Amino acid sequence: MQVRPEARGVARRGAVLLVVCAGLLAMPAGAALPAIPDLAGAGAAPPDAGAAAPRIEAKQDKSDDIEIARRIRNIFSAIGSLSQVQVKVEEGVVTLTGSVSQADDRKEAEAIATRVNGVVTVANQIERDLDVGSNLAPTIGNMVDQTRNVVRSLPLIGAALLVAIIVALLFAGVARMHGLLSRVTPNAFVTELLSSAIRFVGVLFGAYLALKILGATALLGALLGIGGVVGIAIGFAVRDTIDNYISSVMLSLRQPFRANDHVVIEGSEGRVVRLTSRATLLMTLDGNHLRIPNSTVFKAVILNYTRNPQRRFTFELGVDADDDPVDGMATGMEALSALGYVLDDPEPGAVIQQVGDSNIVIEFMGWVDQTHTDFLKGRSIAIKAVKQALEEAGFALPEPIYRLRFDAGNALLNANKAQIMAADGQAGPQQRSDDRQRERSSSDQQRPRPRRANSGSQAQAQSTRPENHVAELVQQERSGAAEKDLLDANRPIE
Repeated sequence: MQVRPEARGVARRGAVLLVVCAGLLAMPAGAALPAIPDLAGAGAAPPDAGAAAPRIEAKQDKSDDIEIARRIRNIFSAIGSLSQVQVKVEEGVVTLTGSVSQADDRKEAEAIATRVNGVVTVANQIERDLDVGSNLAPTIGNMVDQTRNVVRSLPLIGAALLVAIIVALLFAGVARMHGLLSRVTPNAFVTELLSSAIRFVGVLFGAYLALKILGATALLGALLGIGGVVGIAIGFAVRDTIDNYISSVMLSLRQPFRANDHVVIEGSEGRVVRLTSRATLLMTLDGNHLRIPNSTVFKAVILNYTRNPQRRFTFELGVDADDDPVDGMATGMEALSALGYVLDDPEPGAVIQQVGDSNIVIEFMGWVDQTHTDFLKGRSIAIKAVKQALEEAGFALPEPIYRLRFDAGNALLNANKAQIMAADGQAGPQQRSDDRQRERSSSDQQRPRPRRANSGSQAQAQSTRPENHVAELVQQERSGAAEKDLLDANRPIE
């Protein structure tokens, strides 16, 4: 015989009801009834009992109110600030009256009463006592207690300070071992930075141990947080100084030049005196001190004339437009090669620079060794030698020619102008060149001859020895100054 599913479900529910009824009959009188499961939703999860609000009992005994009031009074009497609070309980409703000296005490009394079992709600009628004596006395009492605590903790504070001082002195002793630190650092400036960092870590670690002994390590975290904020603010305020300081570190590591090098930094030319932690000191070719901030030096384009002793000089001379410029180039290069101080390798050179209004401009080039030849003196003598060689070879060095136009109503001036233009058109290039030569010769004859200097002055003017006066001044400055120099000749130059 087959049984339908509906019949099986009805039979199951009937069995559950029989079991529940049997349990109820077996329970003693006054016992709480168990929760009857939902027959329609068997297997569903039970509701969360913690999410429901506390239930209010339907019946409240007088004895319960008396017990609640007694319990709250006992708690308040144990707390000095709440000893004057009166408690009244009726039907589970607690009424608090009286006065307290602090507003926090009023909130504390309500919180305590609410936590007592059986309390339905709390009516907080406590008032703030504004009496000067009652409000001032607790504050003075707290100050006296804190003072006593400080006095009692003086030995502990002294021990903590002693530990901090000992730790700081130990780290300071390590920081003074410059010989040991110099072995692990590239230069004196970085050694000084490392020494300062070790001292700072020593002070910080000593403060941490002292606060650890006093049980106030949380204060160290607060101080570090405040110090970080203050450090950021100071960093924004003195970012230029910090930039200059970091540039000093980088320059001391990179070593872009040596002492007494002839350099050009941001258009400022001179010889390097020293590199300090703040600036680079130059001595100009006029003998003046020039101090450039290291932040500028670190970012600048630096031209160093000393690194390579060989240096090329150039100058320009113009020959007449009717002359052969290639012959002029060859003549000038021969004159440069004849000079003893001009290097044969690389050999002198010349190029046509441009065609001017009345001449052809030729640029001549030569190389000198700056350890034996002064650059400016050698260039001057070379200009004089090439000019003289061109003139002796018959090349004209013409002066600029300007054509003037006069707008006048005078017929005679116009006629003379026409005659001059006609004569100029009939004359050929060679004739015009000869005319210019005759005019120049005539002017030279009319000009008085310059007085010839004595042999000593001529020898001095012809000398190409290097000028070492500024270099000697730099050497004297370096030997006599006590300021620390970050340039190290033992480190490789960048």
